[in-house]
Amino acid sequence: MHGKQRVIAPLLERFLGLDATAPPGLDTDQFGTFARDVPRLGTPLEAARWKIRDGFALMPGARIGVASEGSFGCHPAIPFVPWGHEWIVLQDRATGWEVTGQHTGPARHFAHFQTSDLHAALAFAHRVGFPRQGVIVMGVLEGVPSPAASLHKDCTSVDELARVVTQVLARHAAVSVETDMRAHRNPLRMRCIRRAIIDLLRAFRSGCPSCGRPGFVVHRQVPGLACSSCGCPTRAVRSQTLRCHGCGYEEDHPVPSSFADPAQCDRCNP
Repeated sequence: MHGKQRVIAPLLERFLGLDATAPPGLDTDQFGTFARDVPRLGTPLEAARWKIRDGFALMPGARIGVASEGSFGCHPAIPFVPWGHEWIVLQDRATGWEVTGQHTGPARHFAHFQTSDLHAALAFAHRVGFPRQGVIVMGVLEGVPSPAASLHKDCTSVDELARVVTQVLARHAAVSVETDMRAHRNPLRMRCIRRAIIDLLRAFRSGCPSCGRPGFVVHRQVPGLACSSCGCPTRAVRSQTLRCHGCGYEEDHPVPSSFADPAQCDRCNP
């Protein structure tokens, strides 16, 4: 629905030999929209699985289902840094296998701006890369962007955006302009989805030493790597546990580093 097959399908074909096709008529907006006009239900992983379920219903002859879902907000420790998390899920209907990939990192393609001035709104759109990077325009009610008040998703030119912002400001005291996080209107997000599918391919090629099932990947990380300056435990990862989600087999792997940089130490760098 949002063109993700442009980055997903070539990698699936090249590395897994799959002929990937987008299910015709699948409405993924039913699971929630970034514009908040349709509430989001469940977690990103659940949403990806629902997409696969509905895709199988539309294409009963397909054996493999692949779906992507992203979420965006603030960095968990640094609130002023926008953060993104992309998930990719692959399911084999015949065997029941599921393999996942993900990409997390700063999301400079996730931004929003409120103003009562047309020129300021257009300046923000220019800064984020409009029109190549899409923007969403909403009316603001009591200081909060509201899709129920006004919502415009598909402006493709500066003139059209100016006309829409002017219309919204005629009805509301302020307008909200934010980056469109739909993949086909967000080139940087497409790159993040590609990184997530590469992570999935790595996971698929990591077989369980016990049962051979794909997806023997990191299940949890243990912090506490010693600081190279003071020797105290830090937040840096000390070891990782790899787990097979099929048979439950686990292995603990210490990280290659013996010590953490003092920049990661709460004592040396509070």
